[in-house]
Parts: sequence; C-alpha cells; structure tokens
Amino acid sequence: MMKRYKDLVPWIIYFLVFGGMLFVRGGGHYVHLAMQIIILGLFATSFNVLFGKTGLLSFGQALFYGLGAYITGMAAKSFGPDYFMWALLAVPLVAIVVSILLGALSLRLSDVYFTMLTLAFAQLAWGITIKWYGLTRGDDGIQAIPKPALLTGNVNYYLFSFLVVTACIYFLWRLDRSPFGSVLEGIRQNSLRVTFTGMSVFRHQLLAYVISSSFTAIAGGLYAGIDGSIHPDMFYWTMSGSIILMTILGGMSGFFGPIIGVTIFVLLEDMVGRSTEYWSFVIGIIMLIMVMIFPHGIIGIATYFGKFFARKGGQVDNP
Repeated sequence: MMKRYKDLVPWIIYFLVFGGMLFVRGGGHYVHLAMQIIILGLFATSFNVLFGKTGLLSFGQALFYGLGAYITGMAAKSFGPDYFMWALLAVPLVAIVVSILLGALSLRLSDVYFTMLTLAFAQLAWGITIKWYGLTRGDDGIQAIPKPALLTGNVNYYLFSFLVVTACIYFLWRLDRSPFGSVLEGIRQNSLRVTFTGMSVFRHQLLAYVISSSFTAIAGGLYAGIDGSIHPDMFYWTMSGSIILMTILGGMSGFFGPIIGVTIFVLLEDMVGRSTEYWSFVIGIIMLIMVMIFPHGIIGIATYFGKFFARKGGQVDNP
C-alpha cells in the first residue's frame, strides 16, 4: 500500500502543477512556458528510456525531434491546418521506420561508437535541412504554421498538448515498470548476464531505441504548434546536448527526473534571459555548478535524504 502511495505522489504533483496552469488567469506567458516544459519533458523522458534505463547514450535524438516538427509543420503549411492533426498522427509511424533503419546500423556498435554514429545521423539531417531550401526553407525555417481552429489560442493548444503528453508519459511510465523495463535495466547493469538468460540484447535495445524515437518525434510535432515556427537547429547536436543536460540535472534514476530537469532549465532560461544578453553563458555556469553539486540529479538528492531520514526514524523507533 505504501509503495502504491509513493508511486502516486509524483503523478499528483504533476497534475496539480501542469493541470493547474489551465486555471491561471492572465498568465499567457506562464502557459507558454508550461507548454515548452511538458513538450521538452516528453522529449527528455523518451530519451531516458535509452540513457537512464538501457544505458545507451544517443547524441542524435534531436534527429527525431526535428523530424517530427518538420513533418507536422510542412504538412500543415503545404496542405492546410486540417493536416496538422493527420501529420501528428503520422509522425510516430515515420519515426518507427527511420529508427529501425538507423538502429539496425548504430546498435551494432557499442559505447562511444554508438554515440558518435547517432550524432553523425543527426548532423546529416541538419545539413540536409539547411541545404534543401526548396523544401525546408533552409536556415529561415518554416514560419506561420497553421493549426485547426480548435487548437488556436494558448490555452486550447496547452490543453491539447497536456492531454497528449500525459497519455505518452503514462505509457512510458507503465513501460518502465513492466517486465520489458526490467530487462532494459538488466541490459544497462550487465548485458552479458541478459544474454545468458537466452534473451536478445540487440532486439531489446532496438525496441527501446524505436520507442524512444517515436515519442521524441511526437514531442517535435507538438512543438511545431507552440509558436507556429520551426528551425533547423532542432536537428543540431546542441539540442541533443541540452536534453542530456536536463536529464542528468533532474536525475536519470527516477522516472520523473527528466521532467524536473527540464522545468528547472526552462525556468532558469526564462528568468536569466530577461536579465542579461549573456544569458547562455550564465545558464552554462549555473548548470555546471548544479551538476557538480548534484551529480545524481535532483531525484538523487531526494532519494538520499529519504533514506537518511528513514534510517534516523528506524534508530529512534529501535534504540
């Protein structure tokens, strides 16, 4: 019973914070920030299926984020706002096909070679997006992306994004606690032992890569509707690097850690960006200090203090 209660606490906080944004009056700016947080939170949570759960460091997940955004944005821009929803439905299917092809190649390698190959794929996609001006508008990006009338307005689009993101995160949460999630954790800890049980490490890694990539693409598709604009930097390696940093900051060991990391990063970026034009430098210094102080992330600190007070309580009860 106590374990079930502890599992529900993060969900209660999640709904209170992000669901409560729907009732903020005159807070258009904060609703906009909340949209960024939940969408990037889905990206980071999807990435952590690979990094925190399976032990695979992909430096190219921005490829699927940009892919989702460009498919959605170009479809709506070319064929009309009604195609925004259809494109959003097609995005994970395209990501599945692409991730199977790329995963079959990159997962044959290990450690740093896998990381570098995923980075190369993402940089290749960024280069194509920059150069293929006739299709992608190059480094100008795509502007004025239309949305269906039902999704116009910050509050309407936030409600839609909140429902989609929550459904995706719930699926990933259940996956995290499933036997499949246990196998992924076993692969991260000792892949050789998993092989001895008769299970295929490669197939489980590939499936984790496909799942992570498809949900990342959904996050990218949702992002295309926030401001109605997308840009090639969504494919760039710095996008992947930012998500890695956010995930580490929040804590890879906890399911909701990446969302916490994204929240801290986005709020810091907003506050510091309004104070100085050197906001990127200041944020970099703050992030460096926080990661050095909290190497296991915010979730790691919370877990440490939870165990500490539990031991103290046990000593008081049993002198």
